[in-house]
Amino acid sequence: MALTPRLDLRQSQQLVMTPQLQQAIKLLQLSNLELADYVAEEIERNPLLETASELPGQVEISGETGEGGGTADDTYIREEGTGNDNNDGMIAADTSMNAAVDTTTGNDTALDTDFQDNVFNNDAGSDTATSIAETNASGSLSYDGSSQSSSAGGFSDDRSFEQTLEENENLHDFLTRQMAVLLKTQGDRLIATHLIDMVDEAGYVDQEQVQEIAPRLGCDQEDVEAVLLQLQKMEPSGVFARDLSECLAIQLAEQDRLDPIMQKFIANLDLLGKRDMAGLKRVCGTDQEDLTDMIQEIRTLNPKPGLIYGSESVQPVVPDIFISKNKAGVWIVELNTDTLPKVLMNSHYLAELEDISGGKEAKTFVSDCVANANWLVKALDQRAKTILKVATALVKKQEMFFEYGVRYMKPLILKDIAEEIDMHESTVSRVTNNKFMSCSRGMFELKYFFTSAISSASGGDAHSAESVKYRLKELIDAEEPKKILSDDKLVALMKAEGIDIARRTVAKYREAMKIPSSVQRRRQKNMG
Repeated sequence: MALTPRLDLRQSQQLVMTPQLQQAIKLLQLSNLELADYVAEEIERNPLLETASELPGQVEISGETGEGGGTADDTYIREEGTGNDNNDGMIAADTSMNAAVDTTTGNDTALDTDFQDNVFNNDAGSDTATSIAETNASGSLSYDGSSQSSSAGGFSDDRSFEQTLEENENLHDFLTRQMAVLLKTQGDRLIATHLIDMVDEAGYVDQEQVQEIAPRLGCDQEDVEAVLLQLQKMEPSGVFARDLSECLAIQLAEQDRLDPIMQKFIANLDLLGKRDMAGLKRVCGTDQEDLTDMIQEIRTLNPKPGLIYGSESVQPVVPDIFISKNKAGVWIVELNTDTLPKVLMNSHYLAELEDISGGKEAKTFVSDCVANANWLVKALDQRAKTILKVATALVKKQEMFFEYGVRYMKPLILKDIAEEIDMHESTVSRVTNNKFMSCSRGMFELKYFFTSAISSASGGDAHSAESVKYRLKELIDAEEPKKILSDDKLVALMKAEGIDIARRTVAKYREAMKIPSSVQRRRQKNMG
C-alpha cells in the first residue's frame, strides 16, 4: 500500500435535519396555544402571510387534506360523508359492540389528604358542560372563523373568551386601599407597604421576611409587629397571618369566639390532621360533644382568605380532538378546527412585488417568502393529519374505555400506536404531548391512555394500571367505617378479581391518589 496522497470518490447515505424538517418536528409537539403564537410570529416575519377571514385579493394556500387519519384497517376506519364538504376529513371508528354507552364520568378526582382539604370543605361542585359545535372540514388545515353562536333570543356574540373577562380588583390593590384609610403616619404606611408586598395569593406573610423589614427600614421590630397587628384587622378576615393557626385565630377573634379552650384547640391542629381525637380532648380538657362543636365551627372559617381576590383568570383547556358517537353506534373522531390556524397569502401584494423591477436580493426575498409560506402550510396540514391518525388509533385500541369507563381501559404503550399507524414512537410521543381529547366521559390528555400493564392472576389478559387504580379507589370508597380495608386485604380482594398485584404496588397507587392509610381512614370516617 503506497503511502501517498490520492483522491477517492465515495457514496454514502445519511439523514440530514434540514430547517424544514426541524420546523415540521417542532410544529408536531406544540400545543394549540403554542401553535397560534408560532404562526403569529411567522406571519410577522413573512409579509405575504395573513390570518383572517377571506377578503378580496386573498388566496388560501392551505394544502389539500387527504383521507384524514386513514389506516390500513379499512374495515375499522372509514371516511364519513365522502363528497360532503361538511364532513371532509372526519374519521369514523366502526365498533363491533351495540351496547348502550355508559356516560358515567371515568375521571376520578384524587383524594387530597392535606390538613386544610381534610378539615375545610370549600370546594363547590359544578357541572361543566362542553358544547361541541358543528365543524366544517374537520380534517382540513384551515377553517372559517365566521361561525356564529346564537342564543334563544337570536343574539350572536363573536367575542373571544378573553374579551368577555372583567378586570377584578386584586388582593394587593384591595389591601393598599384599606391601608391608606387605616394608617395615618407616613412611617406606618411605609412599613405596611412592605408587608403588603410580601402577602402571597392565599393571604399569608412569611415570618422570616417580616423580621427582615426592621433592619431594611432602620426601625424597631416592635413597630413592625404593631403595624402587622393593625393590618390583621383588615378584610378579608385572616389576612397577614403567618401560619394557619394565626389565620383561624384572627377570624375567631373577630367573632368573639377565641376563648382559652379554642386557643388550645387551634394550637394543636396537627392532632386534628392526624384524627387523634383522644389527644385533642386531653389537651383541650373537653368532652367529645364540645370537641365536635369546635371542629364544626372552624370548618366555617376560610383557611386561605386571599384567594377571594385572586387576580389571575382561569384559562380553560381547549380540546384538540372531539370524540362522539352517532346514532348508528359509530365513533366519530374529528379535529377541533378552531385550534387550527387559517393561513392566507395576499395575492394582490404578491403580484405587486413581482411587477416591481427590483434587484436580485429583492427577488430572492420574495421567492423565499413564497417557499416558506407553502412549506408552513404543508407542515401544518401534516400535523393535523398525524394528530387525527393517532387519535383514531387510540379510539380503536381503547374502545372499551369509551364504551364502559376507566375500569375497562387496556394497557397501551407508544409502540402499539406507532405500529398501528406505521410511524416512529418518537412521532407518537410528540403528537400526544399537550394534546387533549374531549369525549362524553370528560377531557383527557392523549398521554392518559398510555398506561403500564398489571399481569392477570388467572393468566388472562393484562390489566391497565389506570383501571387497577380505579378499582382500588372503588373498593376503598365502598368500605364501611367498622371494616376498613388494609393494604393486605386490598391485595387479597384484587387477586380474587384476577389482578396480580403486590402490596407495595397497592401502597404506591394509594399514595399517588392521595388516599390515606387504613389507620387514618378509620379515624376520618369515625369522625365523619
